[in-house]
Amino acid sequence: MRCAYCQERAGWFKRICADCQRLYNLYTQRRGQIDLLQFLDICIETGLPREKIEAFMNADPYGSGSIKDQITADMSTELLGAMGIRVQQTAQDVKRLRERGAWHRMDEKPEE
Repeated sequence: MRCAYCQERAGWFKRICADCQRLYNLYTQRRGQIDLLQFLDICIETGLPREKIEAFMNADPYGSGSIKDQITADMSTELLGAMGIRVQQTAQDVKRLRERGAWHRMDEKPEE
């Protein structure tokens, strides 16, 4: 089978290769405690190739948002909570915003 994250060989009955499983374990151990740059630093310390880390961060194997989207959602929820706004951002919310497009200029909305 192919790895759900990096699309490299994972093994006969495995959905995730050993490298991506290692990265996923790092993510689950630290979820909600670190930001995106800190997580990237931790991933780089593993010694895995940059392409493998990028593929892992950007993959959305289950359709619920990539690891990058999940970290961004956690950061947004924490920031909004610090401002007194009780809302739970999800990775799907971040994915939907990312796919809609970003503001190109501050005075113009993105095209629908």
